Amino acid sequence: MEMKSHQQIAAPLERVWAALNDPDLLRRCIPGCETLERLDTGELAATVVLKVGPVKASFRGKVRFENVVAPSSMTLVGEGSGGIAGHARGSANVTLAENAGGTLLTYVVDAQVGGKIAQLGARLIQSTSQKLAGEFFGNFEKQVAAATVE
Repeated sequence: MEMKSHQQIAAPLERVWAALNDPDLLRRCIPGCETLERLDTGELAATVVLKVGPVKASFRGKVRFENVVAPSSMTLVGEGSGGIAGHARGSANVTLAENAGGTLLTYVVDAQVGGKIAQLGARLIQSTSQKLAGEFFGNFEKQVAAATVE
């Protein structure tokens, strides 16, 4: 499954970059995120509770940062498991550019799911993924804009 979109954020590029690297801020933005911490390896470890159709599960996973070109782009590569509910892995290419007094964040996600969740059908998975991405970026924009005002 591939998803791509962009989000205009009313904050300077450097602030958006810092926010993308702030586990506490990201935890507040990710729907269903219970824990998010940076490991000694530089990876992020997370526990997220998600509901996709009739399947609700707690997923544990890790994300690592690759191809980092501060402060303009990075690739997030991760995988997680929800036990019997299934598993997911994928990557997200994220780019930042100054735009109209703020920052334009563009992303391209490539993800694969397996297990019970994969049996729910591509349309349900796609629509749920788009909804979660929308919630994340709405939360992220609010958090970054609020931090910029402080």
